[in-house]
Amino acid sequence: MALDPGIEKLLFHIRACETACLPGERLGFWIGSRQVGYVRPEFAAKLAGASRDVALTDRVTLAPEAAPSLNQIAEAAGCRLRGEDFDMREVVDGPVLGVLDRGALPDFGVIGVGVHLNGLVRRPDGWHLWIGKRAADKKLDPGKLDNLVGGGVAAGHTPFETLLKEGAEEAMLPQALTAKAELKGRFSYNMERPEGLRRDVLYVYDLVLPEEFVPHPADGEVEAFSLWPLVQVFQSVRDTDAFKFNVNLVLIDLFIRFGLVQGLDAAMLREELGGKV
Repeated sequence: MALDPGIEKLLFHIRACETACLPGERLGFWIGSRQVGYVRPEFAAKLAGASRDVALTDRVTLAPEAAPSLNQIAEAAGCRLRGEDFDMREVVDGPVLGVLDRGALPDFGVIGVGVHLNGLVRRPDGWHLWIGKRAADKKLDPGKLDNLVGGGVAAGHTPFETLLKEGAEEAMLPQALTAKAELKGRFSYNMERPEGLRRDVLYVYDLVLPEEFVPHPADGEVEAFSLWPLVQVFQSVRDTDAFKFNVNLVLIDLFIRFGLVQGLDAAMLREELGGKV
């Protein structure tokens, strides 16, 4: 049975985030007896050449006692560091096995955790959503449309702590207001990107904002904010590629929960998203 073109586009957005075949040609990256990532063979050779604490066999193994030096090893192997560490884990809920600079995560195929916030406003004419436009000088996806708030979870922080921090920094959201946000889901995907392998886990929150609140760009990450009717957001995701790739996942989930997609179409999309939860 032929699918409605709009549903096909939503499915395309979901599947576009699951383009990595693992391990594929990549070798496992291990810290001692725990696998935390995947690396390409040519990068594996660079790592082995950068440190005697890296063993290259049918996998790449870093001696656990050398984990505190991984950023230095990564830089010596050619990674461009960003000065922001992320925790490394075997699985997202597992123990922290070390830290790695955010700029090196795609080279190592290490899980990166982030948060996204749907900033909702209920008006007499229906639900609206605050939309951010990413700054033109952003390294990743400049000028794309985005959620009200989004950001990576730095080492030693929880997703909720990050949400409070990013809300204040990106949109001048008072923390007392952001603290009312509700966790609605968690999505994961393995995606090939120009920067490398993205193994991301996104924690998704909803926050119903008062009509009088207006967000303001604060840290240069976002160029401007606009309040869109939720139906208009749905039409944009259904018909275009205007939104940042992973924001589409967050919004498709929102559309299902708010009844913009129903019946068999909603079930099909939920099944596709189910592999991401």
